[in-house]
Amino acid sequence: MIPSGIIINLGLVLLALFLLKQWIQILPEYERGVIFRLGRLLERSKGPGIIFVFWPIDKIVRISLRTSVHDVPPQDVITRDNVSVKVNAVVYFRVVDPGRAVVEVENYLYATSQLAQTTLRSVLGQAELDELLSEREQLNEKLQTIIDAQTDPWGIKVSMVELKHVDLPTEMQRAMARQAEAEREKRAKVIHAEGEFQASKQLAAAADVVARNPVTLQLRYLQTVTEISSEQNSTIFFPIPIEMLRAFEAFNARSAPEGGPKAP
Repeated sequence: MIPSGIIINLGLVLLALFLLKQWIQILPEYERGVIFRLGRLLERSKGPGIIFVFWPIDKIVRISLRTSVHDVPPQDVITRDNVSVKVNAVVYFRVVDPGRAVVEVENYLYATSQLAQTTLRSVLGQAELDELLSEREQLNEKLQTIIDAQTDPWGIKVSMVELKHVDLPTEMQRAMARQAEAEREKRAKVIHAEGEFQASKQLAAAADVVARNPVTLQLRYLQTVTEISSEQNSTIFFPIPIEMLRAFEAFNARSAPEGGPKAP
């Protein structure tokens, strides 16, 4: 039969080991311990490293200080110009005050998630579709500011909010495609009109040069004849300048007898 003294000593050793396991806690660098002593919150959180929790008087709640990434599920949003879209986002936040994160809100992860969803619908509902597609940076900053201000009493710091995807209705996608095509056609017509305008200005300048110096027209005529002669054409028509016809007409008028019929 085992003596009672040995049993008592063994029980005391086991109790001491159990108490040491409960009293000595090791927290990693990214965790802090929020201690409640007889139901009262201690003034400051403990950790990292080895801390002492005098169970059952003390109760510890471990809080991670690492940045949490929360994926906001797609939300049905009606924009200010009455377009129904589905938008999802991602929220980056972390705990900066572990005591308030435990005391001020029951579940800070769930609370931050729900707040992000409602704020996303509220803010994007005040924007038009064009703003939602082209001004995402401004909307991200606005969402981050609003959510951060509302989670500050909980000891939560929202560092970033990013819109991930905007799902448009099929009809709206087709309408935007037609609008983009019309915009490209408009730009092409404007560029073509500008080219025609520049070409007309150059032609007007060339006409002014020819008007001041008619010899340039003859030079251009000879250049054109040279270009035509290089091609293998069967028939080439050479236009006669009108000045030569007028010279023949004047010579014919001088050589005709008086009173006689004039040459046509």
